[in-house]
Amino acid sequence: MPACRALLISAPASGQGKTTVTAALARRARRQGLRVRAFKTGPDFIDPMILQQASGATVHQLDLWMCGEAQCRRLLAEAAADADLLLIEGVMGLYDGNPSSADLAQRFGIPILAVIDGSAMAQTFGALATGLARYRDHLPFHGVLANRVGSARHAEMLRDSLPPELHFLGALPRSADFALPERHLGLRQAAEIRDLDSRLDRVADALGETLSFDAIIPVAFEPEPEPRLERRLAGRRIAVAQDAAFSFLYAANLDTLRALGAVLRFFSPLADEALPDADAVYLPGGYPELHAGTIAANAGMREALHAFDAAGKPILAECGGMMSLFETLSDGDGQTHRMFGLLPGATTMQARLQALGLQAVDLGAGELRGHSFHYSSLDTPLSPIARAHNPNGRHSEEAVYRRGRLTASYVHLYFASNPHTCAALFA
Repeated sequence: MPACRALLISAPASGQGKTTVTAALARRARRQGLRVRAFKTGPDFIDPMILQQASGATVHQLDLWMCGEAQCRRLLAEAAADADLLLIEGVMGLYDGNPSSADLAQRFGIPILAVIDGSAMAQTFGALATGLARYRDHLPFHGVLANRVGSARHAEMLRDSLPPELHFLGALPRSADFALPERHLGLRQAAEIRDLDSRLDRVADALGETLSFDAIIPVAFEPEPEPRLERRLAGRRIAVAQDAAFSFLYAANLDTLRALGAVLRFFSPLADEALPDADAVYLPGGYPELHAGTIAANAGMREALHAFDAAGKPILAECGGMMSLFETLSDGDGQTHRMFGLLPGATTMQARLQALGLQAVDLGAGELRGHSFHYSSLDTPLSPIARAHNPNGRHSEEAVYRRGRLTASYVHLYFASNPHTCAALFA
C-alpha cells in the first residue's frame, strides 16, 4: 500500500490565501529535492495551473461527488507511489459544501493545514484555529499557518494563541510581492503571470525555517484498480482547442479520451485558420470574452468550423467554447463581437455571477457529472434537449443544446465520471 506525507490545505473561508500557500509549499519542497504532487479539491481550472507550475507535475481534481470516491482513491494512490509529498488545496472553507474539504480529508485520513488570514486579529486566531480543528470529531488536523501578518511580533502573538496540540507552521507577511492577480473567474491563468516563478520563489523563501515537512505524518493510500474501458474511440482523431481563450481542460478529461483510444490533436481557435485533420472537435471553456476581437477576425477558423459541422462530425462545446459558437458576444465593455456563428443567439457578459455549482446531466446514454461557473447570460431560440441538475438542490439547472452532432452547454463535463457517455459524444 503506497504511503507518503500528505497535507490538505484549507481555511475558514475563501480568500484566505490557500492557493498561494499550497503553491509556496510545493515550490519549497521541490527546492529541497522532494518529489511533489499537488491536487485541487472540487471543480476548478485556474488554481491547478498555478499549482502545476509550482509542483512541476500535472494537477488533478479530487471531488467525492464529481470524480467519485474510487477515482479519488486511485489518483491519490498513484501519486503516493511516485512522490514524497502530496499537497491538496481545499475549496472554500474547510466545512463548506457537500461534499466538503473536511469530508475528503476524513475519508482518506489526510492531515489538514489551516491557512488563516491573521491580518486583523490576535488571540482570536487561536480560537478560530481550535474551532476548525474540533468542530468535527476525529478530523485529522495537523496545524495552522498564519497569512498576511503585520510583523514578527504579530506572528508571535498568533503562534502563542494556539493550544499545544496544534502545530504552528509559520507565518507569511502581508506583501504585494506574494499576491496573485485576479479577475472575474478567480486568479489569472499561470501563463498570464509573467513573474509567477519569482513570486513563488519569494513566498517559498518567506515560509521561514519553522516549516518542517518531516513533521508531517505519512498517509497510506489503498490502491484502486484502473477501470477497464472499452476502446470505443479507438483511432478517432479529436481536435482539442487549447490556447489563452480555451484553456479550461481537466487533465482527467484528456486521460479519459486517450484511455478510450482517441488520438488528440491540439489547435488554437485564436491563431490557427484551419482545423487539424480530425473526426471530432472539443471546444472547452475559457475566456472568449477577453479575446473576442481575435475570434471575430479569424475568418478562416469560422469557415473551418462551419464546414466541419456541415459534414455532420461531432462537436462538443462547453461554457466559453459554447459562447464562441453563437452569433455574437457582448463583452464587459459593452462591445459586441461576431463569433463563429454555428448556433443562433447571443451571449452577454454580466457584472454579477450568473451560475455556480455542481451539475449532473443525462444525455440519453447515462449521467455525466461536472459543474458550471459563468458570468455571461444567453439569449437563443434553441430549445434544450436536456437540463442538468444540481445535487445540492440549487436552482442552477443548465440547459444542454444539440443541433445535428453539435452538443453545447454551460456545463464543464468531467469525462471520467462516465466514460461510456463521454464516448457517445465523440463517436
